[in-house]
Amino acid sequence: MIDYIKGTIIELSPAHVKVETAGIGYFISISLNTFSKFENKSDCRILIHEVIREDSHQLFGFADEEERTIFRHLISVSGIGANTARMMLSSLAPAEIERAIAEADVNILKGVKGIGLKTAQRIIVDLKDKVGKQASVAEIFASEDNTKREEALSALMMLGFAKGAVIKVLDKLLREDKNQTVEELIKKALKNL
Repeated sequence: MIDYIKGTIIELSPAHVKVETAGIGYFISISLNTFSKFENKSDCRILIHEVIREDSHQLFGFADEEERTIFRHLISVSGIGANTARMMLSSLAPAEIERAIAEADVNILKGVKGIGLKTAQRIIVDLKDKVGKQASVAEIFASEDNTKREEALSALMMLGFAKGAVIKVLDKLLREDKNQTVEELIKKALKNL
């Protein structure tokens, strides 16, 4: 079993990366989350999850262990395949998925394309114990200043934007600069929604 591949990035897209190591090129499916961490890099160390079937041999890659762990938890749920799990990790950050499961927030999970009410409920029921043990208080409350985030979230939802999309944009903005005011967050979020 391959645990990770370290090598030169030959090609990078939001859906896959081609990594060359020891003269062999590997085609690895990735999420947008991993794509954003490898952007503008020429070399990488990518964690791997192999999916071996009778008719295919696929490699799924992750920038960090947290994302790979969540991916493996998700594919353990009945009805969630590797591509659906990758889609979820492209729509939500691993911490957001953990938070949604820990808080039993069906709406955040339903916000992902291809995830319906029953599937979201099944994910929460199946993974609540597994994720709940791993999610520390620091991960659940990932942003330093939740008050700003909540105020901006409330304002943008009142303007008619979907909660899942708003949360994703706000978390990205807060990761870039945690010292932004609520007004700055709202203005920047409006440009990204």
